[in-house]
Amino acid sequence: MRNTFLDVRTARDIDAVVAKILRGLGNPEPPLSLDDVRALQKLDRQYYSSVEDGPLREFISRAYIGAKQVFQRPTLILDIVRKRSLKALYLPDRQRILIDSSEPQLKWRWNESHEIIHAGVPWHQDAMFGDTELTLSPSCHEQIEAQANYGAGRLLFFQDQLRDFVSLSVPNFALVQKIKKHYGNTLTSSLWRMVEALDIPALGLVGPPPWKQTAINVDLCRYFIRSTSFIERFANVTEHQACDLLRACSSYRSGGPIANDDVVLTDDCAQKHVFHLESFYNRHEALTILVHKKLLPTTMAVSSMRTPRSASVIIHP
Repeated sequence: MRNTFLDVRTARDIDAVVAKILRGLGNPEPPLSLDDVRALQKLDRQYYSSVEDGPLREFISRAYIGAKQVFQRPTLILDIVRKRSLKALYLPDRQRILIDSSEPQLKWRWNESHEIIHAGVPWHQDAMFGDTELTLSPSCHEQIEAQANYGAGRLLFFQDQLRDFVSLSVPNFALVQKIKKHYGNTLTSSLWRMVEALDIPALGLVGPPPWKQTAINVDLCRYFIRSTSFIERFANVTEHQACDLLRACSSYRSGGPIANDDVVLTDDCAQKHVFHLESFYNRHEALTILVHKKLLPTTMAVSSMRTPRSASVIIHP
């Protein structure tokens, strides 16, 4: 999945919703208390399990899909949860957020924030539970979810405060860990938001470590995250090229840093640039960041310096 950026007007409108929440909390310091946010928004939180329908039947006595009441078919909510692999959902008529308890607890914070944005954005209300066959087209559903993700990131990382935090340090994986600690969020969301906050070309990858990428039915890259500058100048770089570079640079470890090297990426004008690549294996996924260092001279004198690996060389297992 590739990160996307909203149009200026939509981003501004969602930022206004987030700013109102933060003002209502008295502009607190990080990390954000979601208990306080729910109290401010008069939201209730409950838990359900996507592997059994008992809790959903208990919590939901009346729900709507768009303007269609589904009381006559209570299992429809469970069908939607399973079909879309929902990790959380918001019930507008009950002002209730439901979190899938079968998800790892580390992910609950992000999932809840996502639903808080759904609850706070006015034009999302009629779209909640929108079955694509009845109310929402797939493209509309994707836009709504992208907007909620944007808002969740802006809420959990205090809007532009993160950009200021990032600007004071060298953008590397050590900074990702500082962001995680300061804002109280996961490494993955911290990596994602740091890359998007950078004004220089930067790329983030989240996926299986290189030694597991050759397994059947394993995606090379779960998240492919790019800064706006990277998208503008390196639109030709693909997930496969980035994963090939990671594979060439990395070494097997049971956990911790697995890569720390300079690599070369070619921009859309065929100019070569040096990026620094770092990767960290959290025993579940490899989190990788590539940050722009410099333009590679057209003619580089041969020296004892090892030539950085280039994305133009595709290395297959």
